[in-house]
Amino acid sequence: MDLFVKILMLVVFFGVMIGVGIYCRKHSTDVNGFVLGGRSVGPWLTAFAYGTSYFSAVVFVGYAGQFGWKYGISATWIGIANALLGSLLAWAVLGRRTRVMTQHLDSATMPQFFGSRFKSPSLKIYSSAVIFIFLIPYTASLYNGLSRLFGMAFNIPYWVCVLVMAVLTGIYVIAGGYMATAINDFIQGIIMLFGIVAVVAAVLNSKGGFMASVDALARIPQYEITSGTDSAVGTPGVFASFFGPDPLNLLGVMILTSLGTWGLPQMVQKFYAIKSEKSISKGMIISTFFATVVAGGSYFLGGFGRLFSDKIDIAKDGFDSIIPTMLSGLPAILVAVVIILVLSASMSTLSSLVLTSSSTLTLDLIKDNFKKDMKEKSQLLIMRVLIVVFILISAVIAIVQYNSNISFIAQLMGVSWGALAGAFLAPFLYGLYWKRVNKTACFVNFTFSTAVMLLNTVLREYFPTVLQSPINAGAFCMLAGMIIVPLVSVITHKPDKEFVDNIFSCYDKIVTVTVKDSIGQE
Repeated sequence: MDLFVKILMLVVFFGVMIGVGIYCRKHSTDVNGFVLGGRSVGPWLTAFAYGTSYFSAVVFVGYAGQFGWKYGISATWIGIANALLGSLLAWAVLGRRTRVMTQHLDSATMPQFFGSRFKSPSLKIYSSAVIFIFLIPYTASLYNGLSRLFGMAFNIPYWVCVLVMAVLTGIYVIAGGYMATAINDFIQGIIMLFGIVAVVAAVLNSKGGFMASVDALARIPQYEITSGTDSAVGTPGVFASFFGPDPLNLLGVMILTSLGTWGLPQMVQKFYAIKSEKSISKGMIISTFFATVVAGGSYFLGGFGRLFSDKIDIAKDGFDSIIPTMLSGLPAILVAVVIILVLSASMSTLSSLVLTSSSTLTLDLIKDNFKKDMKEKSQLLIMRVLIVVFILISAVIAIVQYNSNISFIAQLMGVSWGALAGAFLAPFLYGLYWKRVNKTACFVNFTFSTAVMLLNTVLREYFPTVLQSPINAGAFCMLAGMIIVPLVSVITHKPDKEFVDNIFSCYDKIVTVTVKDSIGQE
């Protein structure tokens, strides 16, 4: 009976996803509709698309388990930072200007923005290559969180989980494009909101409730990892404290996972498609609420992982085993909810990534450099074919890595976020606000961030101790970019004034609003 309930919920879930994809075919008959939903997506769909693309199984299973174990209940700060910096501030700073300038430049992808904003075809190609190289391993990492949960619930092979998720995601993205992705993200986001609340309550209840769980966590002494095992080195209470055992590295995680969204192409592209000014204001509030519940709840849950240390062998099974172990004793109906929660998180992010990768490769590399007169139908066909290719490649990488434990692939997955955000955050942000920034500064920053993150993968032991963590290295690249871009821009050539003034003229356009939106001035 328990197995029947789990299978039934999965069948209904998958049926709805595919149904939405088929329904949205009418919105994907041209490139603008397929990639951006016709730039007419409302606040709820945009906010949920942003949030579900932000939080995947990597966060719920991987990051929540790993950082909850390391920092205890203070890991909740990561979720709070995700909500305030990664959602609220990102919408406030980037939302409106991104929507206005990208429409003015007629750009549907981040490389198109860089190419048009800085009048540089080579910059467009360079950024396209960075996206292609680093989004594939990032996409492959999305499958990792599913293996243990499906094994726990159904006892089926990992490769089956990967293929089912890949095929079903491919179907609705290929059929309905961005609009299907946005509607499914909304449905999946609702599941994630209710699911995380139910799971946190159930897990804490299994340990006697919130107060009893905090009390038990406070009795655990501080540990350090020595030869793959934990050794007690400190006094009890640190894992239930305000800032935890390692505030500096906690800050690094907060910066990478929060500011990182400002430079990730699959996240920023959500602002391209938003419908109106009201949609930005509402979307900002909705997205922040979503991040607070989902990210805050995930890291808060992970903070209690050490209460299950008698069932977890970190040295043998790794951090990815923490959350599944915490959930293994839940009732069948809640296990089914968790599975759908993680599937929702993974499929929403996967759909966003493959749509970003296929549109970038088609519009920015193939069309502009090999077949400039490509018809719209041909562009749509190539994008759909590339979606299949990207999903297939990521699935193969995930299966190979799981079966052979190829460390290089696993490390490359870890540096993807840092490399992409480090390369694009500063050039994109300055490009929206500052006329003086030039293409040379963008080239330098792209090269710096990707080089640092790749070197961190293969020569990690030669980095300073604080930067040996890919998380901290990624945060360093993002912060360094905020200095590199203006510095290089100031000491190199000025961009053409007439050209830049024309670009920024989009912000000077006069619009009229009703009295309910503005009472005007005397």
